[in-house]
Amino acid sequence: MSRWIAETFHADWQPTMRADEVVHEVKTEHQHLVIFKNKTWGTVLILDGIFQLTTRDEFIYHEMMAHVPLMAMKQPKHVLIIGGGDGGILREVLKHPSIEQATLVEIDQEVIDTSIKYFPEVGASAYKDPRTNVVITDGIKFVAECADRFDAVIVDSSEPVGPSAVLHSKRFFAACQKLLKPGGVFVTQNGVPFQHSGHLAKTTQFLAAVHKHVAPYVCTQPCYFGGEFALNWASDNQVTLQIDEASLARRARSRKIETRYWTPAVHKGAFALPRYVQDVVDKAVAKGRKKATGKK
Repeated sequence: MSRWIAETFHADWQPTMRADEVVHEVKTEHQHLVIFKNKTWGTVLILDGIFQLTTRDEFIYHEMMAHVPLMAMKQPKHVLIIGGGDGGILREVLKHPSIEQATLVEIDQEVIDTSIKYFPEVGASAYKDPRTNVVITDGIKFVAECADRFDAVIVDSSEPVGPSAVLHSKRFFAACQKLLKPGGVFVTQNGVPFQHSGHLAKTTQFLAAVHKHVAPYVCTQPCYFGGEFALNWASDNQVTLQIDEASLARRARSRKIETRYWTPAVHKGAFALPRYVQDVVDKAVAKGRKKATGKK
């Protein structure tokens, strides 16, 4: 017998999916985790009432989180992933032949274990790669104590509620900035701006206070209902942001990376924001800059 599962994150509306079969449901030490099958979406992961992943469209989010920072770099070698226990971003990061080590920090071992068991096509192979370094701990604790430096820091967190809330704080972003090598890039998810523009505004403001350059970008993520899905790029060096389409195409060919969503044209176009989103970003950047300089 099927059951309908609703996303409870939104105050005034609830998108639902039919669970043709609930294959796993558990309340872990940190969150409520449900995995179910759906005829249209494949295998679906929901954490604390928020849709996180479907095997039908996960490639979009994971490719745009990984390849936007890494394709813009000549030879990325060391990448830090905070969250992302499903292994999707790890899978995409490891496609880059120059990567020597990808460190994945996940607070909940059960997210990794259940992901490997119930949707192995997403990231199971990445966990077997000798370049993978998994650390089970709180992300903010890790970045506060880590002495290593990375070419890119990618934060694959859930929405700013529960244990993930701290991964959207200025304190966390500042700690991540200190872990970047010169020219390094920070990327994080920023939700659906049409529904939650405040989330994008706050993240952009915080990033503008600790980085010289901030540039949100968008992708079309069908299972994240409500419009374009925003991601956020930040760095103290805008060279990777200014890379041209032809250079991206040459790198894609030389690295022989196969993608289903990311292309050089999509990469460049993703930073062209709708006006209503750009207005939010402009105000947030200005506010962040004032905070950084101490101006009123």
